[in-house]
Amino acid sequence: MKVLKGILSESKEYYLNIKAEIEKKLRSLPSGSVKERIIAGRKYYYMQRRKNEKVVHEYLGKERPDDLLKKIRERKVLKVELKKVNEALKVLQRAEGRKRG
Repeated sequence: MKVLKGILSESKEYYLNIKAEIEKKLRSLPSGSVKERIIAGRKYYYMQRRKNEKVVHEYLGKERPDDLLKKIRERKVLKVELKKVNEALKVLQRAEGRKRG
């Protein structure tokens, strides 16, 4: 039983470290999405994000912001990973809480 508790403890520590790394990366990446609008036959790009209760559009320019789109895709992937890590931590928490008598 002592070995199992050690494994659970190591797993929990591992997932907590991964969670901290993912959250740190998420803070450095932009939130929101890029919207393309066609006005008078020309394409314009806007950053759309939520500030408090309002949706705010920020003009980006006429050129497609590929670097920004890449960062937003990376953010989405990290969000999925964070969700999986949180699920694993919940499972570990439940396993630690169980006592067998």
